[in-house]
Amino acid sequence: MLIAAAVLCQIALNLARPLISYKVLALGGDSLSVGLTSASYALVPVAAAISLGRVSDRRNSLRGMVAAGTLLLAAGPFVLFTSSSLLLVAAASAVLGLGHLFFTIAGQSAIARFVSLDRMDAAFGWFTASFAVGQMVGPLLAGLAMGDAGGAPAGVRLADSNAALIIAGIIAVLAVPFALGTAAGGAAGGPKTEAPGARPASIASLLRYPTVKTNMVASLALLATTDILVAFLPLLGESTGVSPTVVGVLLATRAAASIASRLLLPLLVAHWSRPGLVLASLAGAGTALALVPWLFERPWIAGILLALGGFFLGLGQPITMSLVTQAVPPASRGAALALRLLGNRIGQVTLPAAAGLLAAPVGPSGALWMSCVVLGAACLRWPGKKE
Repeated sequence: MLIAAAVLCQIALNLARPLISYKVLALGGDSLSVGLTSASYALVPVAAAISLGRVSDRRNSLRGMVAAGTLLLAAGPFVLFTSSSLLLVAAASAVLGLGHLFFTIAGQSAIARFVSLDRMDAAFGWFTASFAVGQMVGPLLAGLAMGDAGGAPAGVRLADSNAALIIAGIIAVLAVPFALGTAAGGAAGGPKTEAPGARPASIASLLRYPTVKTNMVASLALLATTDILVAFLPLLGESTGVSPTVVGVLLATRAAASIASRLLLPLLVAHWSRPGLVLASLAGAGTALALVPWLFERPWIAGILLALGGFFLGLGQPITMSLVTQAVPPASRGAALALRLLGNRIGQVTLPAAAGLLAAPVGPSGALWMSCVVLGAACLRWPGKKE
């Protein structure tokens, strides 16, 4: 039930998010506006992440948090539909971000609490694969909704994006029954790993774990790169004459490759160390994606590069969840995963905004290259220690 709810929620979310870029352009915005609007998606969750993580550690059942996230994700597209200004679009983007945070913290905490350690990589792999399914289907639907014509008038773009936002909202509503049916409580099929009455660690003490810090940086770089691709690939398509339909297919190709890497995770972990796989994720994604802007006008080559980049982007996220979960005391796993998400959200606030500033004078390619530099910097910070 949790995976089914995640698939539907993520399809709705990733259908709505590329449409935000088109709607911003239709309302008269530019690359900087797209970057700032993308940053607003993560701004509110920055303040809420740790508190929600603590709540997840205290609650016996996480079903309510899963349902709350689903309802917020259902509300976001309808708010976007009614938004007639860039400020309202940014506010609606923040609603989507908060819904995503509720759902993600609750789902991750349920896995960390009820799944045995020897099955945790596979469980996180399936959970994040469900997110990647949404990242594959959502942009594909967005591209189909926006049509083949590049450089369409603003009014046409606005009408098309509004119609597709209604579809996104309906898809998220369909996830509500699954969210209410999740067994994210004491009766879930697995051992409850949190010791009753155990005192959770403070944020400062959690940050003293080297594994927590390095995986926060790696996760931040990987997720921010994914966000920048979603936000700026439509702009790159507009500037190079690549149609929204093709952009949607390219984004879907990236996500499909991420699904493959996450489903193959148990096999990969059996042959390589988790830290080594995270390092490969950072380096491989940065190398492949750096070539995309130069070859974007040849979609089949860009598709191959995005598939390679997507495979490596998808590989790192579930492993960082496992490493963080296993590095901290059981009573603090929800807070530690929320701290990791907080790092993600800080990256999602600052990096897309910085990418928008860079894209204004340089073009959308500059935003993608900036994300590759961030991946490279995360590689340099990686300690390279054996597990």
